[in-house]
Amino acid sequence: MKTELIIRSSSSDIDFALLKDGKLIELNKETNDNKFSVGDIFLAKTGKVLKGLNASFVDVGYQKDGFLHYHDLGAQLLSLNKFLKGVISGKEKDFTLKNFQPEKDIDKNGGITEVLKPGQNILVQIVKEPISTKGPRISSELSIAGRYLVLVPFSNRVSVSQKIGNNAEKERLKRLVKSIKPKGFGVIIRTVAKNKKVAELDKDLQNSLERWVKMCERISRSTQTPTKILSELNRASSILRDVFNDSFTNIITDDVVLNQEIVEYLKEIAPGKESIVKLHQSNVPIFEKYGIERQIKTSFGKTVSMSKGAYLVIEHTEALHVIDVNSGNRSNKSESQADTALEVNLIAATEIARQLQLRDMGGIIVIDFIDMHSAEHRQKLFEHLRNEMQFDRTKHKILPPSKFGLVQITRQRVRPEMNIKTKEPNPNGEGEVDAPIVVIDKIEGTLEKIITDNNYKKITLNVHPFVAAYLKQGFLSIQVKWFLKYKKWIKILPRDAYQYLQYRFFKTN
Repeated sequence: MKTELIIRSSSSDIDFALLKDGKLIELNKETNDNKFSVGDIFLAKTGKVLKGLNASFVDVGYQKDGFLHYHDLGAQLLSLNKFLKGVISGKEKDFTLKNFQPEKDIDKNGGITEVLKPGQNILVQIVKEPISTKGPRISSELSIAGRYLVLVPFSNRVSVSQKIGNNAEKERLKRLVKSIKPKGFGVIIRTVAKNKKVAELDKDLQNSLERWVKMCERISRSTQTPTKILSELNRASSILRDVFNDSFTNIITDDVVLNQEIVEYLKEIAPGKESIVKLHQSNVPIFEKYGIERQIKTSFGKTVSMSKGAYLVIEHTEALHVIDVNSGNRSNKSESQADTALEVNLIAATEIARQLQLRDMGGIIVIDFIDMHSAEHRQKLFEHLRNEMQFDRTKHKILPPSKFGLVQITRQRVRPEMNIKTKEPNPNGEGEVDAPIVVIDKIEGTLEKIITDNNYKKITLNVHPFVAAYLKQGFLSIQVKWFLKYKKWIKILPRDAYQYLQYRFFKTN
């Protein structure tokens, strides 16, 4: 598997496209004026403490206060508040917690009014960015994420990612981390720590501890609340921290400064890999050069085409997302209708896993797969979907298919969903139509289905003159590429009577 990270920079935004074998699987945007990112830590002040909701509103500098529930306080809240008070007053000067005497844990079934008061200083971390009209979701159970380990202040627990399945490796990592863990801190061992040596783990741990100490120094100098005292890494570094592995072959950016920042960060987390970082200097825009613009247009619409004529219809409501799987009336040489349904559903499951990650869809997702009456086929689909989603870093849960073919997924939503406009003004009248590139993608999907399922001697495509010109333009036109791929010449006839985005295929007659 070949993984590439393509980064496009402009004056206000930075766009990140993660490709696997040339296919877009993740798209992120970092905006310069974004004041809240998951992982940021704020010195904030409590507002109303609501006994009925067992929660408090907290002023973090957003137009709507953050919401802090009792269950998000963290068991070590009293220790955190004692330490914070000492740092602000200047009495606490050893930020490494070596000599800090912790308080007892709060009662997990207690009440918010027992531990918090209005107007109180408190440290909170963003766990969910502001979405729509809601303020950020916050927690006072702090953590500082490194490449291999997550540092948890005021805890003593060492835990291992559930994605590391080998028990012997789990025990080895626990043993190593306990030997290097600083007093007063707990540690969560991340999946990428698998098979790493103690020196690499210790270096990562010391980097996180250094970030904690610098954060505490900022608290001691702070003169106002709310104020951000620890920023999450920039988006490029956080993506690399979370997903970088040996499969990465290219990291390409069109910004000189960002290019150098990434080189410096790779020197820290993967020495010797800096050579894969390249600066894009072509006159062709970077997303155009690597085919990302086309994939964006064809992947974010309401209808998503798949191989062999199948397609998805994706609908969004306030409460949930609904995905409908359609076979596109395709027929093939499978032995039965059941085999055809399974084949289409497996193709759809792969594309759905990609779509959830690409659009960053969160909350409840309901998928209406094509009906399967065989329990064995339903189980096969369930396992395939789980395998396809194992690379999704966002926390999620998948329920087995029901007898109606419905699959329910819950996926954590921590930032606004990626939503890209794929329609353009209709050149023939009012309203909007699919972008031309989307129609080309649909034409190619239909053509593949026709050629795969049939053996027609001649195939003619009738399209609007503008689209016909686009398909024929250049020495290596799309029409020529079809010939090289299918070993069959597709005749293209312009039709003045057709709507801009209308097309039809004809066989011999």
